[in-house]
Amino acid sequence: MTNTPGVLDDATATHAWALLLATARRISESERYVRAGKWIGWAPMAFIGQDVDHKTLGVAGLGRIGSKFARKAAAFDMQILYTDAQRNEAFERDTGARFVDKATLLRESDYLSLHLPLLPDTHHYIGAAELSAMKRSAVLINAARGPLVDEKALVEALKNGTIWGAGLDVFEDEPTLAPGLAELDNVVIVPHIASATRETRLAMGKIVTDNVIRVLSGEAPLNCINPHVLK
Repeated sequence: MTNTPGVLDDATATHAWALLLATARRISESERYVRAGKWIGWAPMAFIGQDVDHKTLGVAGLGRIGSKFARKAAAFDMQILYTDAQRNEAFERDTGARFVDKATLLRESDYLSLHLPLLPDTHHYIGAAELSAMKRSAVLINAARGPLVDEKALVEALKNGTIWGAGLDVFEDEPTLAPGLAELDNVVIVPHIASATRETRLAMGKIVTDNVIRVLSGEAPLNCINPHVLK
């Protein structure tokens, strides 16, 4: 079994930003309103969203995608907080980011984006307790792995105003959504399309075909994630 690392990092990081901006500015909700023919003209308090500039961005997981995502925050003059398995002092020097524990990340982030692998200790990394620890104005973004978030707890948090909004590209039990999620206006939901750019999918396809050719030629494939089967 192989994967396609590296070639989708930029597309996924940019997509997470698209989710963040769309959620903050209520893009999906307001577009549905216009398409439904409900718009009758400009109104001063219609679809009031939240600023992104000068806010605090929390990044859970500073791997290839998480670090690319975090670096884009410079365009919005954001303060960056991050958690990871280990501190990255070079990244801190480059970006002014601050390495914090999970409790601080939850408490201080205006926008919290997940970029963690799915492991036994990251399953439901965000659950009811974590959502309650976040700001009521906070936005949660997940373009990593669906089961990082307890989706049922998220639905309740969004319904009750425990947090302000969420942007999701991945889901706990794809393609099934947690009951009530699709009916909420304060969540942007898209069908696992973080790597869906023409350039990225072509690059992913090339890695796959190169690996098929290597295997048929009697060579080990690149990016093999279960190399023990080759022995």
